Amino acid sequence: MRLAWIIHYVPDVQATVDFYTRAFGLSVRFVSGADFAAMETGGTVLAFAREGFVAPQGIPFAPTRPDGPPPAQEIAFEAEDVAAAHAKALAAGAAEVSAPQLKPWGQSVSYLRDPNGALVEICSPLPTSA
Repeated sequence: MRLAWIIHYVPDVQATVDFYTRAFGLSVRFVSGADFAAMETGGTVLAFAREGFVAPQGIPFAPTRPDGPPPAQEIAFEAEDVAAAHAKALAAGAAEVSAPQLKPWGQSVSYLRDPNGALVEICSPLPTSA
């Protein structure tokens, strides 16, 4: 089994796609009107669905909002140059949570929030274990 999709429910799919295109250079793989879009990430597909899309399924969820706490998950991107990727995301409209920092295990990590309030990590590749 492999992880194929991560779907994040958002108030405005097109605005979210536009942000992730500008901030992280993702390209669109598939769009279904205003309800759903899937983006290429080089591995697992990152998709966005309109919040109202899940309501008919009877599945309650807590919407992500920029003025509330982020959900207990994050969208993480790996980058060779974390500082440059972080700056690009800020210029595209992300809100800074923490600037890039070198972690004790040797990885550089930064945190942002997207315009919907989702937590986004930008990190360097994990070092190999000794």
